[in-house]
Amino acid sequence: MAEKTKRSITIAATPRQVMDVIADYAAYPQWVAAAKSVEVLEVGPSGRARQVRFVLDAGMVKDTYVLEFDWAADGRSVSWELVSGEIQKAQSGSYTLEPLPDGSTMVTYELTVDLTIPMIGLFTRKAEKAITDTALKELKKRVEG
Repeated sequence: MAEKTKRSITIAATPRQVMDVIADYAAYPQWVAAAKSVEVLEVGPSGRARQVRFVLDAGMVKDTYVLEFDWAADGRSVSWELVSGEIQKAQSGSYTLEPLPDGSTMVTYELTVDLTIPMIGLFTRKAEKAITDTALKELKKRVEG
């Protein structure tokens, strides 16, 4: 599997406010451009989604996949692993939220994707970087908007 792509952004909100937006999967089609539908399949003991099905259409890349989430008890991180996918054979990722002294939050997004179709590593890393950059910008806009 490829190296993790890691990106960060500062959002003018508390970690709880940021995590509430991250955890609201039903709302993703309203603010995540590529998300055509998002369905929570299973809720965990914390009340947060445990398994979620995503239908994405990012132009040339279309996929339906299920992720399983693990929520940190302190509410400052969530990680996930791929359960099933059409064009992905593996995906792992996480959001980590760090409160800053000014009341804002540093959000770090890590992502690794392994596709079923052969792809040169350089292109995979570029795609991961584009995905993480877009995700963080869309998250910032949603939380601060």
